Amino acid sequence: MQKVWKEKISDFQIYLKLEKSLSQNTTNAYVNDVRKLADYTEKEPKEIDLKELEDFIYELNSVYISPRSQARIISGIKAFFNYLVLENNVANNPAYLLESPKIGQKLPEILSVEEIDLLQSKIDLSKPEGHRNKAIIETLYACGLRVSELVNLRLSNLHFKEGFIIVTGKGSKQRLIPIGEKAIHEINYYKEHYRSHLDIKIEFEDILFLNRYGRQLTRVMIFTIIKKLAQDAEIKKNISPHTFRHSFATHLVEGGADLRAVQEMLGHESIITTEIYTHIDREYLKQVVNDFHPRNK
Repeated sequence: MQKVWKEKISDFQIYLKLEKSLSQNTTNAYVNDVRKLADYTEKEPKEIDLKELEDFIYELNSVYISPRSQARIISGIKAFFNYLVLENNVANNPAYLLESPKIGQKLPEILSVEEIDLLQSKIDLSKPEGHRNKAIIETLYACGLRVSELVNLRLSNLHFKEGFIIVTGKGSKQRLIPIGEKAIHEINYYKEHYRSHLDIKIEFEDILFLNRYGRQLTRVMIFTIIKKLAQDAEIKKNISPHTFRHSFATHLVEGGADLRAVQEMLGHESIITTEIYTHIDREYLKQVVNDFHPRNK
């Protein structure tokens, strides 16, 4: 990679993190996307034109990178050249007219209430971490949290008397989310019977969910816990921490919740993002008709 690319990418990374307040994961994704272009081309950033970018995307297509991944890469490249325009490094964004591949809307996997109960039944409560894991599952489902929001949840963010928790989401934006009695019960039980017995390291004293060494749980650990429970429950769906967020939103919409309220609880910038759950609801309604209408018997 040319030196000029390394410098511009490094500046772009700082810009995304400090000025745009993007999460570390989003920042890394954008930076990696631009690095792919830098590795492909022999030109400097200021020499890149639309034709060069179209050739680059054609190359991605030839090595069977999925349309969804291509669309994400194009998004990262557009953001990079927008940054260069802001910094007066280039006059125009050559990626402006770059077309993303068409992507069919993929509805997220969701769990039924019965499947969530089945997952929880597979937790070994005789183990010290059992009630912690149960509280994790209940919190994910009860509040619709992202996994990053879960692992960063703090004791000082729990306002159980008022029935709310404060969550720090994307862009360090905070929001209030109602929390139900069942989740409150599981968290309190975990705090009293597991967390209180840990040798908690100083920097993690305010973090709610901890490992046995008194340190903050990682995102990977949450994934591992959930994948193991799904395997034990013999649930064949592709389940991740985000599945509980999708299930939370879908069950609210199915129950008649206002879409704006769901948007607020999920922390979506746009109502358009939340509207995917109305499509899931339509699929659910269609299934109900297929299963129960006498003409379909």
